[in-house]
Amino acid sequence: MSTAPLPDLLRAIHDPPRRLYVRGQGDPQLLARPAAAIVGARACSPYGAQVARRLGRELAAAGLVVVSGLARGVDAEAHRGALEADGATVAVLGCGIDRDYPAVHARLAEQICERGLVVSEYESGVEPAPWRFPARNRIIAGLAAATVIVEARERSGALITADFALEEGREVFVVPGEITNALSAGTNRLLQQGAAPLLSPADVLEVFGLCSAPEKSARVDGEARIVLERLSATASTADELARATGLEPGRLAAMLVELELAGAACEAGGVYRAVVGRG
Repeated sequence: MSTAPLPDLLRAIHDPPRRLYVRGQGDPQLLARPAAAIVGARACSPYGAQVARRLGRELAAAGLVVVSGLARGVDAEAHRGALEADGATVAVLGCGIDRDYPAVHARLAEQICERGLVVSEYESGVEPAPWRFPARNRIIAGLAAATVIVEARERSGALITADFALEEGREVFVVPGEITNALSAGTNRLLQQGAAPLLSPADVLEVFGLCSAPEKSARVDGEARIVLERLSATASTADELARATGLEPGRLAAMLVELELAGAACEAGGVYRAVVGRG
């Protein structure tokens, strides 16, 4: 563990940290590279988790540093996506630099440290406290030229990050959500107030003058393609898929396994979805 100089973007915010403690094998100059923050709900939906992971993967693959807060849900998925792309990611803590919070993410923090950085404005031994996390969010926003909010309730810490980014004149993107879903109440409110809707990772990459790295498409044919086309139109249960496709349950189950093995579909809570960006 050591300290690192504040990068220019972070030093420019209204209330920059006095110092930044770092741990990890990544070069501290990583903090000065072009970066995008991805934040959102801890108790996110399967869709939110999928979107966050895809964003982390594609932004990192294109050369951006992915910044987030190591929290459950959207934050963790964004970090994992960046790691899947062999990209760089930075986790900002709301506690002492020697702590992994939440503890369940100790392994994830270790993976981040292998080629990225974990950072904090707090020295070793500082316990996590509720008021430290809103303060932490100003650093997440301060390190990034663009911030993406994936899912957020009406009173979400992710909205605090968005406010910090807007106050500093940074780009803020919001993933639109269903108007009946409480997880979309905060994000849809941001859209109503004029935040930019995010429809694909390319929207963020355009800010940096970058293009998406090519992504391999899953190769599926025949009946599996029919099932995938249905899932691309709408998430469905197995019963709904059987009615829509006319496939026998045993055959449908085989097609779903094929799609999952190909990385073209995923299941959570009995609902199947096409993997965004595949197929």
